[in-house]
Amino acid sequence: MTDIQLGMPQLPAPDYPAEVRARLEQDARAIIDRYPGSRSALLPMLHLVQSEEGHVTRTGMRFCADMLGLTTAEVTAVATFYTMYRRRPSGDYQVGVCTNTLCAVMGGDAIFEELKEHLGVANEGTTEDGKITLEHIECNAACDFAPVVMVNWEFFDNQTPESAKRIVDDLRAGRPVAPTRGAPLCTFKETARILAGFPDEREGAVEATGGAGPASLVGLRLAKGETPHHKIVHPRGESASGEGE
Repeated sequence: MTDIQLGMPQLPAPDYPAEVRARLEQDARAIIDRYPGSRSALLPMLHLVQSEEGHVTRTGMRFCADMLGLTTAEVTAVATFYTMYRRRPSGDYQVGVCTNTLCAVMGGDAIFEELKEHLGVANEGTTEDGKITLEHIECNAACDFAPVVMVNWEFFDNQTPESAKRIVDDLRAGRPVAPTRGAPLCTFKETARILAGFPDEREGAVEATGGAGPASLVGLRLAKGETPHHKIVHPRGESASGEGE
């Protein structure tokens, strides 16, 4: 049983060191000032405290409650609802493998199983060096690029078990890794600060864009009177037959 179930009082969450608290308070006020009501700032505030320690700690939730005039129970209810907020220490790189229907059919399940064995971790497990946290994720609206792997929410499209293992090996070795599309890769803490609403200072990040894949554009081309060629896509790296887009 937990202390809460036994009716025992919990110890108060420790506070941040004074210099950290002062810096976070300055950032928090900048976030709060964007909203007509301070309660609306809770989601970006949780990203802010996550950027400090890499996950949302009891200290971080207490800080959010203090700054927003909420109870810690109200903050905890939000922090535990959304999967984007980590409740325990995690890696510098969150590697998510889509195992939803299309990605699974195209090889996502095989990628996920091989990465678990390759990294020696289970779902939501973190490697001993603290570099990689592996998890299966739900659809990220990139079905025309299936199977998709995401690293700190940046896209790596059309993956295979071999290519996915190269990605995590490069990340662990500190070698440069470039997403298939979108902004340059950064650490999970840096990603959290960007999600809190602070400027993205990565070179080329502002200009980086994604794009719809050929499968997504078929309907548009049909509407324009074009006749796309049929394409047969084989999962797990097998060759495709037919003329593609």
